[in-house]
Amino acid sequence: MKDAFSKYAAYLNDLVLFLFVLINEKRERVVKASRDVTMNSKKVIFQVHRISKNNKEEVLEKAEKDLAAVVDQYISRLVKELQGTDFWKLRRAYSPGVQEYVEAATLCNFCKTGALLNLDQINASLRPLSDPSVEPLQINVLDYLLGLADLTGELMRLAIGRISDGELEFAQKICSFVREIHRELMLIAPKMDDASDMKTKMDVMLQSVMKIENACFSVHVRGSEYIPFLGSEDTNFSLLGVPEIE
Repeated sequence: MKDAFSKYAAYLNDLVLFLFVLINEKRERVVKASRDVTMNSKKVIFQVHRISKNNKEEVLEKAEKDLAAVVDQYISRLVKELQGTDFWKLRRAYSPGVQEYVEAATLCNFCKTGALLNLDQINASLRPLSDPSVEPLQINVLDYLLGLADLTGELMRLAIGRISDGELEFAQKICSFVREIHRELMLIAPKMDDASDMKTKMDVMLQSVMKIENACFSVHVRGSEYIPFLGSEDTNFSLLGVPEIE
């Protein structure tokens, strides 16, 4: 009897060790796939920041192609690793990549349409990657909101860039959009179960809102001093708004 229990205990120990190794290897593959999604989503964001009033369509077309490549090459690999499992158990392993993808996708969509890409639209675009016979990988609300919080930082940089290029109207549109996101998340964040990450991002988001507002306000109050210089091709216009003395 004692020997039988010893053999059974050894068998269970080996089984637990085997399962632990399998789970650990799967987690490592998921982390690697998430890092690839993060890296290539950042490239999409960098591409969007190349936008100017003269090349908007060209830049956004390239960004959309790069975003589609992220889905086809990297998110598809993440879906393959997670489908058919309780993928929510590995959320911490793939969450950073998902958040970065949400940030890139929403930034592209805003620059193209001026509207927010919602969670249902993102999940619908990813659903074809999953096997119809198993539960599809779905981005959850928390990761979507965390990615949306990061979006405001990129929009702040975009707004400052558009102001320097003389596109004040576009910068003001970005300002209103970021204010709206901040106001809505202020209502949601206190009710979230896991709000630690969101609290940190909300503080950064508020700083982004203030930077955009200050930049737009400065241009509105003192715009005659430098907006014509920034947005004009007139070489005779000086930084202070006074023609150069010959």
